[in-house]
Amino acid sequence: MRSKLDTRAIGLDIGLAFTKWLTGAENLHYGLWDDLEVNAANLRAAQDAFTEKLFSFLPPGRLRILDIGGGAGETAGKLCALGHSVEIVVPSTYLASRCRENAPDANVHEVRFEDFSDDKAFDLCLFSESYQYIPLEIGLSKCADHLVASGHVLLADCFRSNEFDGLDHSIVGGGHRLSDFRSVLDGSPFEETAGADITDSVAPSVDLEQAFFNVLGYAGSRIDSELEAKRPKLRWLLQKAIRVMINQRGRKRLDQRLNRQTRSSDVFRRNNRYIIALLNRIGS
Repeated sequence: MRSKLDTRAIGLDIGLAFTKWLTGAENLHYGLWDDLEVNAANLRAAQDAFTEKLFSFLPPGRLRILDIGGGAGETAGKLCALGHSVEIVVPSTYLASRCRENAPDANVHEVRFEDFSDDKAFDLCLFSESYQYIPLEIGLSKCADHLVASGHVLLADCFRSNEFDGLDHSIVGGGHRLSDFRSVLDGSPFEETAGADITDSVAPSVDLEQAFFNVLGYAGSRIDSELEAKRPKLRWLLQKAIRVMINQRGRKRLDQRLNRQTRSSDVFRRNNRYIIALLNRIGS
C-alpha cells in the first residue's frame, strides 16, 4: 500500500525554516499588530508583542510550567530565561528536537498530551495555540490531574465563533467552537479569572500569511506560463505527476491557498474568536 504523504509535517518544517530565515526565531503563532504596520519586516516584532501579552497573564512568582504542545520551544526558552521551570509536551520528533535546541533548560517529553503521564505537580499548564488540538473532553480534566491544588491553566488559542456555520472547514482559523468550550469550562474544576479577546489584534496575521502564499502562487503561474509556451511536453509531464501525487480535492485547496483571496482578516473575524484565558481551580 502506498504511504500517504504527511503534508502537514512537511508544511510545518518548511514554515519553521522560513520564519527562522525571516525573523530569526522559529515561531508560527499569530502576531499582535496593534501598533505595527502589517508587513513581513514587522512579523518578529508582532510575534514578540503577542508573547509579551501572553506572559502578562502569568501568575506572580517562579512557576513550574507544563508547556503543552510547545511548538519549537521558543516560548519555553523565554519562560526559562525568566526563571520558570518548564517541561514541554510535544508529539513530533522534529519539534522535540527543536525544543531541545531552543529551550535547553527545559525537559522535553515526546508524547501526545493525551498519553502524558508524570508524577510531578505543576503550578500552571500552558496552551499557546495548542488547545485546539486536544479533545475538549480531555484538555481541562487532564490538566487538573497534573496541577497542584492552587494550579492554573493559561490558554491562548483560536476558537470557532457562533457565526461559523460548520460547513466549510477550509475557512481560515479553526479550533473548538467557543460555546462548546464555555460549556466544558462550566462543568470543570476551573473558573476564568482573567482573559482577553484579541481577535482584532491578531487578525492581520492572516492577511500577511495570504500575501506570502499569493507570491508563491504567482511564481508558480509564471513558471507554468513559460513552460506552456516553450516546454509543453515537460509541462504535461509535471502536471501528470501532480495529478498522481495530489488528488482533485487537494489540488483545489492548493489553488485556493496559492491563487485566491478567500483567507483574509475579515473572514477570520467573522468565523473565529482568538481568546487568552487564565483559569484557576475553583476555591483556590
